[in-house]
Order: sequence, then structure tokens, then C-alpha cells
Amino acid sequence: MPFNNQAMALLCLLIPLLPLIGFIVNGLGNRKLAKGMVSLIGCGTVLASFLISVYLFVDFTANGSRAYTVDFYNWISVGDMQIGFSFLIDQLTLLMMLMVTGIGFLIHLYSAGYMSHDENFGKFFAFINLFMFSMLLLVMGSNYVMMFVGWEGVGLCSYLLIGFWNKNTNYNNAAKKAFVMNRIGDLGFLLGIFLIFITFGSVSYPQVFAEAARYTGGIDSTVMIAITLLLFVGAMGKSAQIPLFTWLPDAMAGPTPVSALIHAATMVTAGIYMVLRSNVLYVLAPTTMEVIAIVGIATALLAATIGLAQNDIKKVLAYSTVSQLGYMFLALGVMAFDSSIFHVLTHAFFKALLFLGAGSVIHAMSNEQDIRYMGGLRKYLPITFLTFLIGTLAIAGIPPFAGFFSKDELLAHVWEHNKLMWGLGLLTSFMTSFYMFRLVFLTFFGTFRGTEAQKSHLHESPISMTLPLIVLAILSTIGGFLGIPAVFGENMHLLQNYLAPIYGYAQVANAAAVAPLHIEHSTEWMLMGISVAVAVVAIILAYVMYVSKKQVPAAEGTKLSPIHNLIYNKYYIDELYNAIIVRPIMWLSSIFHKVFDVVIVDGVVNGVGKFVVQSSRTLRFAQSGAIGFYILIMVVSIALILFLNFFIG
Repeated sequence: MPFNNQAMALLCLLIPLLPLIGFIVNGLGNRKLAKGMVSLIGCGTVLASFLISVYLFVDFTANGSRAYTVDFYNWISVGDMQIGFSFLIDQLTLLMMLMVTGIGFLIHLYSAGYMSHDENFGKFFAFINLFMFSMLLLVMGSNYVMMFVGWEGVGLCSYLLIGFWNKNTNYNNAAKKAFVMNRIGDLGFLLGIFLIFITFGSVSYPQVFAEAARYTGGIDSTVMIAITLLLFVGAMGKSAQIPLFTWLPDAMAGPTPVSALIHAATMVTAGIYMVLRSNVLYVLAPTTMEVIAIVGIATALLAATIGLAQNDIKKVLAYSTVSQLGYMFLALGVMAFDSSIFHVLTHAFFKALLFLGAGSVIHAMSNEQDIRYMGGLRKYLPITFLTFLIGTLAIAGIPPFAGFFSKDELLAHVWEHNKLMWGLGLLTSFMTSFYMFRLVFLTFFGTFRGTEAQKSHLHESPISMTLPLIVLAILSTIGGFLGIPAVFGENMHLLQNYLAPIYGYAQVANAAAVAPLHIEHSTEWMLMGISVAVAVVAIILAYVMYVSKKQVPAAEGTKLSPIHNLIYNKYYIDELYNAIIVRPIMWLSSIFHKVFDVVIVDGVVNGVGKFVVQSSRTLRFAQSGAIGFYILIMVVSIALILFLNFFIG
């Protein structure tokens, strides 16, 4: 519906605008502002956006939860194409706004302590403020073009933040890798937007979705499959799915708050948000949904196996993120939209907690990230240990922590769709529980394996870092109660009830596709029991190996078994990409440079230059200063002009 309340419109505008102001002020005053002022501006603008989001949420709920569009001005007007700068405020938008600004504020607050000794403190806060602005633009925009602008904005900011410590060449390479791989996905997204406009005559969500609900091309039409697959290619890049996932683990090159920001509630969830927002298009393309489910479970399984053998604390969490994103796409693929966004929400809580907890460990360990040189840290970092343990219990799916509810619901939908996928999802769950508790036991249990200098430096992080950990630990504990399963009572799934209106057009287009889960309570109890049992067995196995038997991963350079070596080296996927994509392109570029650039382009340009130089050298001899010669040339020229005029004219 149209929206005319100017005060509310201003509040909507302030939500993305405040972080943008923070970016401008901190960016311009990078070295002039005191660090306290920088952090106050950086954190304060995001906190204000969060508080306004809370107010809009309360007002939206109190006024009947009716979606509305806030129009500011007509941005692009070309022929029949009218694209407004406008925001769509509905249940999904508000949920994403609360998650992005809430988790984002905690990460900003944490950054004030973690980055306090960095010489580019102001620049860092400017970049993460810009990141928040771009992400908010992405989720608040009312059309695909505005989503794409925010989409590209978070891509740019990820490049700036991953390569923030740009004096390190490896970090720069990681930033370039993220940027390039995201551009591959973005091309698919852009082509999808073009095809949406050609098909529906608009890129505005309300108009596109209304037209799609009346679409006469039928289920699984070629056009609808093409549109949804192209959009999914964009989601694969941003949300790190096979084959465009290798940039995300390398994104660990950035400061730890950046890892939490990218991996928890912002950039990597953009792909899931885009598919959820386009739900009516996807229910019209079941073939695409099956592709999404297959890619999702393959990504979840592949990343989980790699996580088993990693020794860098942040790399373990990075592959965990890729795996959990695979879960979310698996849920989307089986049309469990509510389960997917539920897992996005709980994952934001516990993954932000785990990354910030890892940052606290790295801070105490004098920037050491290898878990082989840790151990026994629970005595020195009690708050970090307890909160990290809560995050690990949540991601492992142990009740009553948040991950249990979302993962259980997700796997129940997968069970109803395909038993093989459910089995693979359960195997992924087992591996997740194992490698996460492997991480906990090697980091916090046993005896300290680092240097004496590191041991003397061990201490708990300051309150600016531990407070966000405590808040996120609480959310990771209680967040799952937003989606209580039906076995505990009907209509207790608050999130499902809240989000129901966003599937209105999908219900019209293909009601069967978005039907609620129908599963016997006895079956659901069985599935929950199996899921928890599998997680507990993995925990016990990790405890026996790394606490009872005190095993420590082999030191660098030690010969590993072929399978262990394959997993440790991430299946050599990066090396494969370099061999079949990067090197051939570099070789082809070199050939084009030598043949086309040097021989043809430079040859023509340099040839013209040489011709002019040689011609001028020859002609300058005509400038002898002899008057008789000049008169002769003048007479000959006049005669030539008369001759040409007579015969040609």
C-alpha cells in the first residue's frame, strides 16, 4: 500500500542514512578524530539504526502488520521502465533490519576494543559503517535494482575489509579473490534482473510478484527456470555455494570483527534473503528448487569434511559457515522457507558469537590462530570459554540452544522431501558437532602448548569485547524459542506465524508448494532424538580423542595419510581452479597482449607517430628562407587549384 506519513518515512530513511553519515565523518576525519570519538560515531550510528528498527517493528505490529512502500523519488525513468528510490517495509524486511543492525552493533562495539591499537582505527570504522549502509539498502529496497546496488555495495566493502591490512600481499590476494568471485555471481544476478523486466515489465517487487502470481506460462516454464537459475547464480557467489565458495575461507585474512560481520548476519545471508524475497518466482520453478537443494547439501557436506582437518581457529569457523549456508539453501530447495530464515537467524547469533570468541582467543594469544599451539585456555579466559562453549552447543544442535530448534525443523522438512538428502544432512550434522568440539577441546582443554611469552600474556578480553559475547550467548541460548516445534503445542512457532503474509503471492501461484509441514508427532520425536544422539556421539568421540587420549593434530610438514592430506588441502580445489581457469586465462591474456596490444595497437599508434616524425623531418628542409622558392611554390599551388577547379568543378 502507499505510505504518506512523512515522519515515519524519515525514520525509514534514517536507518541506512545514519551508518552512511558515520562512514563520511569517520572517513574524512580518519586521523584527526580521537579514537573514542571514532568509536562513538561508528557504534552510535548503528545503535540508533537498531533502535529505530525496533520502533518500526513495534509500530508495524501494532498497526495490523500491513506491508507498505515508502516512496522517496522516481530514480530511473527510461521509456516504460520506472524505478523508484523506495523502501518496502514488511515482515521479512523488518526481521532482516533487526538482525543486521542488532548483530552489527554488537560487532561494532566489539571492534572498539579489538581494533583499539590499529593505526587505521578511523578508516576501519568508516568501512564497516559503509558495509552496514550497503546491507541495509539491500534488504530495505523495494525493487531488484535497489537490491543490486546494496548487493554491489557489500561486495565492495568486503574487498576493502578483507584486504584492510593491505601491507600483506596474501591479504590483498584474498580480497581480490573475493571481489572477482562475487562478480561472477553478480553477472548472473544482473542477467536475471534483465529477464525479470523483459518478462514482467517491471523490477518492483509488488508488481513483479503480482504478475508472477497470475503468470500463465505454467509451472516450470523455460523462462521461469531461467530467471530463478540466474538469480541463484548470484546467490551462489554471495552466499558461497559450490562452485563459488572458495573466497569465503580466504576472507579470514581480514580482522576478526570483519569475519563475524561477513559470516554472521550480513553479506553471506544476502543470497538466502534474495531467494526468500523472490519466493513466488521459485515456487513456479520446482526444477530450480531441486537444483538449489542438491547444491546446498553438496556444499554443506563438502565444507564439513574440510572443517574436520583445519587447524586455524578462524578457518574451522569459516568452513562451518559455508556448511551452514549449505543447510540454509537445502531448506530453500525443499521449499522450507520458514526453516531457512529461522536457521539464518539462529546462525547469526551463534556464528557471530563463535567468531568474536575466536577473536578474543587470538587477542589473548598475541595473534596466534593455530589451535595446535593453544590448550588449557579456559583457566585464563573464563568468559570467552563459557560463551564459546554455548555457541558450540548451539551449532551442534544440542537442546535447548538455538541451533537445535532450527536444525531439527530444517531436517524434518528434508526428511519429508527426500530421505537420502536427510541422511546426508544428518552426516553433516555429525561432522559439524565433531569438528566444533575438536576446536573447543584443543583450544580450551588440556595443557597450554604455546610459548612462555604467549602464556605470560594470557588474559581475559576487556568489557567492550566480552559484553557482546555475553549478549550473543544469551541469544544463542533462547533464540530457538522463536520456533518451537508443533510437538510441544500448536501455533507456538512465532516466526512462522509472523512471516506467513510474505508468501501470499506464492500461495496464489502454487499453493501446494508452500503447504505447511505435515509430519506425525512420533516421527518428529524420532527425528529429534536421532539428531541429538548423533551430535552427542560426535561430542563423545571428540572428547575421547582430544581430551582423554590427548591427541594433537600433526605439526606442519608431517606426512599425512592420503585421505587426511586431501581433506587438509581442501581437496586441492583452489589448485584445480588455478589450473583450469586462472592459468589458461593468464596465458590467453599474455597472447593477446603480445599479438593484439603490442603488434597491432602499439604498431598502429607508434607507426603513426613515426610517420609524422619522419614526414616533419623531411618537410622542414623546405623551410630554407629563400623568397624565390616560396614564390615558386605559391605559383605552382595557384596553378594546381585553378587546374582542379576547371576540370573537377
